[in-house]
This record gives sequence, structure tokens and C-alpha cells, in this order.
Amino acid sequence: MVAGLISTPAAADHPNALWDVVHGLCLRDARLIGHPAPCLAVDLAKGYAVVPDPQHRTQVLLVPTKRISGIESPVLLKPWAPNYWQAAWEARRFVEKRAGGPVSRDRIGMAINSAFSRSQDQLHIHVDCVRPDVRLALMARESRIGVVWTPLGQTLAGRHFRVRRLAGESLDKRDPFKLLVRGVPGTRRQMALQTLVVIGAVFSDGSPGFYLLSGRDGSGFGEALLDHGCAVLR
Repeated sequence: MVAGLISTPAAADHPNALWDVVHGLCLRDARLIGHPAPCLAVDLAKGYAVVPDPQHRTQVLLVPTKRISGIESPVLLKPWAPNYWQAAWEARRFVEKRAGGPVSRDRIGMAINSAFSRSQDQLHIHVDCVRPDVRLALMARESRIGVVWTPLGQTLAGRHFRVRRLAGESLDKRDPFKLLVRGVPGTRRQMALQTLVVIGAVFSDGSPGFYLLSGRDGSGFGEALLDHGCAVLR
């Protein structure tokens, strides 16, 4: 949710409130005075802004500077589409800054909700701490999680998810939106129903990577796997 971005309840309920913040305030101030307030950062070349959530101590949102409705937008699957997930992963430095110190990769998660479980009609990726129970569940099932999408075999936050692993320090040119479409037949036609979560990992052999989780609407609130209270830091 992003209601805390706007000071008045009426504006907070508006599905374009986040777009108005990024386009109407951050981009304007970045061009006029070189400071993208109230955003933490704006990268015009790469096409994204990082927006703080004042209601949650550590959460930030990665928001495209172009008008993109959400996970269902076909623009995200174009060959030239920016990898917003990599930009969101890089934006974890703002989570660390808001947390007051380093946060290990396996305690950071990113999530996008389905079209039916979001409050805003502008694409935004939540970046925050991961729930401790989610982190422990993935660690416990590591040996059963491979490089193809399969059912996790247990619920997380009361929801069912598919899961796969991805090796490597960064997402680089591996875009989770495209990995989902390529790996799960029929998903391209039903992207509005999907939620997608990417959680940093340190595998048992010490190598870095990620867990990718997806679910359908009814399980479309991937943000539920994040912990806005950041209990993993305690």
C-alpha cells in the first residue's frame, strides 16, 4: 500500500496519487533544482524514481518515470523494457539507510501486487525487509527449490506460491517479469492476476542468489511476504 505517500486521506485513496507524486513533484524538482523531493532519487536516463514510504520506517518504492499501469502492462515484456527489478534491488541501499545500517541480502525482499490487490494504477515495486518466517521457510526448503517454477509446497502468509531460484549477485539482464512469462505457460494472458516477489538469498554453499515467487489473484498480495516492521533486524 502507498497511502502514506500523500498527506490527505482523499488524495491517498486516489489511484493516481503515486504518479502525481513522481511526475508532478519529483521529476519537476529534479529538473528545476536538481533535488527530486520528496523522492530519494530520480534516474531519468534509466527511467525510475525511488519514493520513501513515510508510514513504514524502512520501505521504499521503485516507480518508473513513464506511465505504466502495473504488472499487466505489455510494455514490461518488450525486449527493450528496462529491468525495473534490478533497479529496485539497487535501491535497497535506501532501505539500509532508513534502517540505520547494513541489511544482508537474504533479509531484503521486493514485491509487486496483482492488478486486483493494489491501491495505485502506476507500477511500483515494494522494497523492504522480508518476513522472518518467510526467510526461514525458504532456507528450510532450499534443496527442493530448483531453476524451474514449481509449487512451493507450503503456504507463506496464508497464500500459495510457485517458486524458483536464480543464482548470481544481481539480476542484471534477467528480468523476473520475463522469467515468469517464459517459465509458466499461460501466464502472459493472465498477468493482471499475478503477483511477483523476489527475495535475496545466500544459499547453503555461501553463493548469492534470489528466490522468485509468484502467485495468482486470491494470492495476489505479494507484499504480504514483506515485513514493514523489519523484525529481521532485531
